[in-house]
Amino acid sequence: MGTVLRKPRHAEAKVSIFQQRPNAVSSPLTSRDTRNRQNGGGGGRGCGCEGQNEICGGGGGGIAGVTCAEQLALQFTEEDVLLLTAAPLIKAVTNFKQVSRTLEEFDVEEQVSSVLESRYPNIKVVQSAVKELKTNQQRVITEDGAEYVYNKLCLCAGARPKVIAEGNPYVLGIRDTDSAQIFQRRLAQARRVLVVGNGGIALELVYEIEGCEVIWAVKDKSIGNTFFDPGAAEFLIPQLKSDKPETPLTCKRTKYTTEMPAGREDCGRGSALGPDWHEGMNLRAAQKFSHRVRIEAECEVQRIFLQEEFQRLHSPRTEREEDSATPDPGEWPVYVELTNGKTYGCDLIVSATGVIPNIEPFMLGNNFDIGEDGGVKVDDHMRTSARNVYAAGDICTAAWTPSPFWQQMRLWTQARQMGWFAARCMAADHLGETIELDFCFELFAHVTKFFNYKVILLGKYNAQGLGTDHELLLRCTMGQEYVKVVMQNGRMVGAVLIGETNLEETFENLILNQMDLSAYGEDLLDPNIDIEDYFD
Repeated sequence: MGTVLRKPRHAEAKVSIFQQRPNAVSSPLTSRDTRNRQNGGGGGRGCGCEGQNEICGGGGGGIAGVTCAEQLALQFTEEDVLLLTAAPLIKAVTNFKQVSRTLEEFDVEEQVSSVLESRYPNIKVVQSAVKELKTNQQRVITEDGAEYVYNKLCLCAGARPKVIAEGNPYVLGIRDTDSAQIFQRRLAQARRVLVVGNGGIALELVYEIEGCEVIWAVKDKSIGNTFFDPGAAEFLIPQLKSDKPETPLTCKRTKYTTEMPAGREDCGRGSALGPDWHEGMNLRAAQKFSHRVRIEAECEVQRIFLQEEFQRLHSPRTEREEDSATPDPGEWPVYVELTNGKTYGCDLIVSATGVIPNIEPFMLGNNFDIGEDGGVKVDDHMRTSARNVYAAGDICTAAWTPSPFWQQMRLWTQARQMGWFAARCMAADHLGETIELDFCFELFAHVTKFFNYKVILLGKYNAQGLGTDHELLLRCTMGQEYVKVVMQNGRMVGAVLIGETNLEETFENLILNQMDLSAYGEDLLDPNIDIEDYFD
């Protein structure tokens, strides 16, 4: 028996569903796409169809949802996978490369849904918004009135940015392609931008912006506190004082654009940015210099003033660099008062202060267990506390007892891994099979690029949770490489590698194997010893 789905006509959602195709093996599970009937009429918009269903999986157009749908489509080739997504475009993993046992590299490509559908004939993408989830009825209701009855559901709704001043026209949170393009347009005429935050987006932005003064407000003592110790931060800072190397502004992948609703600059429904979102974008303002960055450490935003309010309450004098390349115009459209007592006038404020799991569309009337970070708790099979509901990616909080060398971070690598593993768990549970926690959760491993350096983070790279019971070994060659290993009881438990060190696979094995390295002491990082061959 086949299933006919009427596609919702409007935009937004986070679900994917597996429908059984004609001539497939019969299943006792059912799924429906129904609409409210008008006075019982059978031929209008309210008509619905019923058919057999194997598995329902949850989505969203981000990496976790798309990966989950792809994996389920491969495992259940005789069923239709319905991916409900908020965004008109979806994110897909391309050029995947397994660097080592746990390290992986990939690109994120933004695609129209037809590309995904052509690659996986049993995937159907529906652009629709989730209005309500009724877990007691195993039913998803979308904003346009469509209803989907599921057997198993995976929530992959991602997270939304924390914006320090919602509704302020001069404060922009960069999350998706649309907001990145808005920033690009507004940067073109900017003289000074204030960036608030100390995570990955802030690190990338501050380095990529050229031809515009940047005031960087961070709450920590050093930059990149999420990823680096103060020593690594000092290694990177010289890059902010030098010109960026010239790179062609060519994009290596197809770019798609969508029309926004009239009168709205950003509908806020796109999927999160990829790891190389700024490639192919011109983030240069009009002034004729490369970098001009001033770091304000250990401070946060106290208050934001629009021009008229500031002039009424304050004198026009504001803090600025003595060697500022921008003549103080006396008037700025917006002013920011920091907790260190300084006030800066600027053209634009970028809020890059982290994300909040996007759980709201699914909470009404449901009883999900929620973690301290606001995510939906999942066990080691990616199951939530609601029956037949799974979750993956930024929306979820890993509530299982983790490996000693793994921690959850809301990064692209973990979104892909969780989406992939959630699909495997859904399939195993449906088929009555057992499955062990995947090896990718044994060791935290992440590869990225900051300030034009390759950066690799392994295990407890910042000695997370170790207290004082650890020691550090360092090797640094300014302008070339920075190597830090975290040792506990003579064994390696974490590492930071900046630059082309070629040590990632060796250190990964040393952490996983827990070899006693006490006898080597500081010689472990001796540049004259070929450690790769020694521990091969």
